Amino acid sequence: MVELISKISKGTRMDQIYIPRERIPGFELGAVVMIKPVLEKVKLRPYYYKIWNLEPIKNTIIEEILNNFEHFENVIIAGSFLERGFDFKDIDVLLITDKKIETDKTKHHFESAFGISLHIIVISFKSLLKGLITDPLFQMMLSKFISKERIVFRIKNKMNYTLLDLHLLESKALIENFDFLSGNEKYKLTRNLIAIKLFMEIKKISIETVNKEIENYFGKGIVKNIKENLLNNTFLNKYRRLYNEIFKEILAGIENDTKQE
Repeated sequence: MVELISKISKGTRMDQIYIPRERIPGFELGAVVMIKPVLEKVKLRPYYYKIWNLEPIKNTIIEEILNNFEHFENVIIAGSFLERGFDFKDIDVLLITDKKIETDKTKHHFESAFGISLHIIVISFKSLLKGLITDPLFQMMLSKFISKERIVFRIKNKMNYTLLDLHLLESKALIENFDFLSGNEKYKLTRNLIAIKLFMEIKKISIETVNKEIENYFGKGIVKNIKENLLNNTFLNKYRRLYNEIFKEILAGIENDTKQE
């Protein structure tokens, strides 16, 4: 008996299964067929966006994540987990769906099996696009990713000054707690500040472009020094000056938006 393996896709009125036009005998139009679930999992073939190589253990974890969420419309894996090295602290998993779901059991599974913590975001595709248009940190997070289904983003920045103000407020923590923060904490706050700067300048945002702009503004080799917490007041003064400049621009944008309402 001949068989074809296909996936159930979401339709407008009814869910459906697609089969190729050029197919083996027995699947002609009008033929009566039986549909039943495949007990053995079909190997997933994820799509890699701006990721050239990964350590084998990371590919194992990615496969496990995608298999756990294979019934979702799409699954996107992002975060510094995809950078070179063995940093497993920042794994962002976006589940694309319009439904509300509980993820506690899945989080517990990965903590028990791999000793890692997943940051799971349940989001609709519409909300995902809105976030990419208005949020520089979202753009930076999705500058490279792995997804279950192929996805292409074509976006044009839209200024939401209130949202930018909230993100900027987070970066103020570096000024107020400079002597108490770790190198990684200072790097994250600096990275966020620079991502906001690039967004407002309508420039491309990615980990690479942000790091390049950090070195352009603060000096060559500064990214390494920030992570190793080897900073002085010269860095802090430059950071404070940039923060104030961006804050003034955002405040002017909020006031202008208020006048137009």
